[in-house]
Amino acid sequence: MASKQVLLLAVAAITVVSLVAQASAKDFMVGDSAGWTLNYPSGWTNGKNFTTGDSLVFTYAAGKHTVVEVTGAGFKDCDATGNAVLGSWSSGSDTVKLDKAGRRWFVCSVGNHCSQGMKLLVVTSGDSKASSASLNYNVGAGAAALVAGAAAALMF
Repeated sequence: MASKQVLLLAVAAITVVSLVAQASAKDFMVGDSAGWTLNYPSGWTNGKNFTTGDSLVFTYAAGKHTVVEVTGAGFKDCDATGNAVLGSWSSGSDTVKLDKAGRRWFVCSVGNHCSQGMKLLVVTSGDSKASSASLNYNVGAGAAALVAGAAAALMF
């Protein structure tokens, strides 16, 4: 009986860890209430901590702006063409997952918007959320096995 209780406690603990890992990721509205526009505040990233698992949410008028992920050189030169482009979005409501640690550069490719300041550099840290996200996936499979095992043990 004690082993069944230990098994059930382990399943409960794994479930809690999984839920905490999922709840810790944040969505950041780029530009806050101003959105991704020509009035985008250049210091928007100040005081924000971006970690793997978080997402950037770009809201803007479709057709008037774009979101283009570029290389560091593309960012510096406001070049959103050719090999400088790593990804692009244009729906007006785009979510970009910060799935790895490091620098990510985004610009608007419309006209001279980038040179007018419509550009964003985000530095993402790979803190424990990355480990939690990975743990969450692996624990999910383990939890399923433990639940199946617990159910089988309870039947006997």
